Amino acid sequence: MVDLALDMKVSIVIPTKNEAMLLPRLLGALSTQTFLDFEIIVADAFSTDRTREIAVSMGVRVIDGGMPGPGRNFGAKVAKGDLIFFMDADVLPSNERFLEESVAEFEACGADVATCKLKPLSDRADDQFGHDVYNYFVRATARVRPHAPGACILAKRSTHEAIGGFDEEVVFIEDCEYVQRAHKHGFCFRQMKSQPLLVSVRRLEKDGRWRIAAKYLYGGMYMIAKGPFRHMPYEYVMGGKEEQR
Repeated sequence: MVDLALDMKVSIVIPTKNEAMLLPRLLGALSTQTFLDFEIIVADAFSTDRTREIAVSMGVRVIDGGMPGPGRNFGAKVAKGDLIFFMDADVLPSNERFLEESVAEFEACGADVATCKLKPLSDRADDQFGHDVYNYFVRATARVRPHAPGACILAKRSTHEAIGGFDEEVVFIEDCEYVQRAHKHGFCFRQMKSQPLLVSVRRLEKDGRWRIAAKYLYGGMYMIAKGPFRHMPYEYVMGGKEEQR
């Protein structure tokens, strides 16, 4: 990472809450990247564990956050990079060239906002298959009705600012609403192919794979018929486990 006082190419924004278990793994992986022109901003939603302490100890800027959408916006407001890479705390770059190749592809394909392919941190065949289906779906709809997970959105800062960032009144599938709004404003969306992002399956394990699939299928259909969710349709707990006292 480079000096925070200087302008840089990429700002990585990570919304967190009680991520002391997984955040160090991501920060450690980012510290070994071949691409070095980046900063990391952790927008923390008042964790009760050591999330903030760990982030600071690893040389990361920590600011007050909130729910994922607002947290990403708070991070973007203080970002110095020309590009903003929104990630979640429970992901991992696939290798040390992830940032280098993702940024190069983003610029080469002329994108204004993009996502990457996802690969589950799981050996289960159904997890692999489900993510393959999702990757295909994102690729097939990219030029018509874009979809992207909040775990992996790369955007030009100018694009983020032009569309007003994440709509903080949208409380479910706010990531897809973000890229679809960018598309409606005429910005170019792409799915990058060079490097997958490794993603946790902890929510699938907690809530059930079929239940999660049904929630997002319903969510997608609802957005087409009625627009974005401004009231949470399901119980949602952000981040990792609360510290046990």
